[in-house]
Amino acid sequence: MNRNVRIGLITAVTIIALFILSLWISSTPADADNSVRFGILTLVPPLVAIGLAFITKETILSLFVGVFVGEFMLCVNDLNIISTIVNAFLQLGSQIIACMADPWNAGIILQCLLIGGVIQLITKMGGAKALADAFAKRADTPRKAQLFTWVLGLCVFFDDYANSLIVGPIMRPVMDKLKVSREKLAFVVDATAAPVAGIAIISTWIGLEISLIAAGFQSVGVSNATGFGIFLQTIPYRFYNIFILIFIVISAATLYEFGPMKKAEQEARKRTEIKKVAEAPGFDDVKPVEGIKLSVWNAIIPIATLIIGALVAFYWSGYTAILGGEDQALITLMKTAPLSFNGIFEALSASDASVALFQAALLASIVAIVMAVGEQILSIEDAISEWIGGMKTIVITGVILLLAWSLGGVIGDIGTADYLVGVLSGTIPQFIVPALIFVLGALISFATGTAYGTMSILMPLAIPLGWAVSTGDMNFTIVCTSGVLTGAIFGDHCSPISDTTILSSMGTSCNHIDHVQTQIYYAVFVAIVAIFVGYIPAGLGVPWYISLPVGVVVMYVGLKILGEKVDFEEVEEASS
Repeated sequence: MNRNVRIGLITAVTIIALFILSLWISSTPADADNSVRFGILTLVPPLVAIGLAFITKETILSLFVGVFVGEFMLCVNDLNIISTIVNAFLQLGSQIIACMADPWNAGIILQCLLIGGVIQLITKMGGAKALADAFAKRADTPRKAQLFTWVLGLCVFFDDYANSLIVGPIMRPVMDKLKVSREKLAFVVDATAAPVAGIAIISTWIGLEISLIAAGFQSVGVSNATGFGIFLQTIPYRFYNIFILIFIVISAATLYEFGPMKKAEQEARKRTEIKKVAEAPGFDDVKPVEGIKLSVWNAIIPIATLIIGALVAFYWSGYTAILGGEDQALITLMKTAPLSFNGIFEALSASDASVALFQAALLASIVAIVMAVGEQILSIEDAISEWIGGMKTIVITGVILLLAWSLGGVIGDIGTADYLVGVLSGTIPQFIVPALIFVLGALISFATGTAYGTMSILMPLAIPLGWAVSTGDMNFTIVCTSGVLTGAIFGDHCSPISDTTILSSMGTSCNHIDHVQTQIYYAVFVAIVAIFVGYIPAGLGVPWYISLPVGVVVMYVGLKILGEKVDFEEVEEASS
């Protein structure tokens, strides 16, 4: 088809679609709640963004169109399409600026930029290559490398963003050398980010989780239950989090793969060089300065500064926030026992993660620059230039994050989550409620790209629902609470518009859509096991200590049936 004809057809179809959308929306009552006014149309912006991402493989274009469609819907007053398009474009600009101006978002983008600068400095100093060589001596097969990545992911348990930005760049050279696909690396990194941070008792997630839990149980009259106590009781029922972590080990140990991941792994085993792909920001072209002596300490010291600095910054952020607050019990705790377990826990729960990570990344940047200059590897001018060069590599990630956050804002304005809750929370049998809550959380999180937002929306509804249908059964309500937390993480884990999914792609230099397409099969497979082996039996009263081992067996058998072993004998021979 002629290019001009194709452009003309696309333009005509777009105009017709916008006209139909305007006609539909303009016929609804303007004073109604948006979730009621738009109805099923609330699903259009996220579906457009996700659908276009898979079809075109252009993440930025897809997110931009999704945001524009959402703003177009909000601006419809009549059938004047031109006026609505102009207003939608203006609102789109305002939405992006508002996202950039948000302190949390600004902190996340800044810490991503700074960590990019640190990674480039580590690479130029030869630390990344030295560390990769050291790891390669122990992780000398694809199997060991994947398990090593899994262990590192568990070690960086305190924050999902930090996990994606630390583990990916460290293990990428090792995986490349052993011919493990970037897609598999991105999956392991992503699957040990939010799923680990979500169940860690000390993390940047736990403050939100326990506050939502406490408020939910107070709303049903359970005043003697603490948010942290309930949180601990939900951990055995966090079936998706637990199963996805075990699935990584099973897949790595057996080397069985299925779906697009199998194809990616087979192609990786055959490759002779790493091909740079579009929209895969990374540091592949950065090489150590010639003639320098490679030292692992040039990587370990800046990275350790980042991790330890982050933990200290988390604590200090929460400590100062508590002392500046009005909760006298917490203030007394901070003054009398600031370094006790409860003191550290409360401080980390009250911390501002985006600011703390930015502060830690800034400190790590200074340390890396001082090391590069002090060891006479780079001059001060070259060190700063390389640091800024690393930031440039992350710019595309910042653009994607801004558009993803803008899409989330638009989706919130048009009431997508409220619509899904209203549709899926009808009269249902008691035993199916935990599974339904998990599915509902997954759908909302996948469509909005945020686990935090999904938890905030669904928890106040799920706890009263579980309490009511079970006539006050505490254990059943705890299972329902787990369904909210875990469903939100599942949707966030595999959504193409999730910030952690985007950061995992960036940290591993993997094409974003390739990462989403390969990992979604694994995520859905594990989610199905979590529903049918975990949440439905739990709704019937089956204990978790029966469901968990059964789920592991089901995953192993399912992987053997669906998958195929991707051998690496040739890689082993070359390594030996």
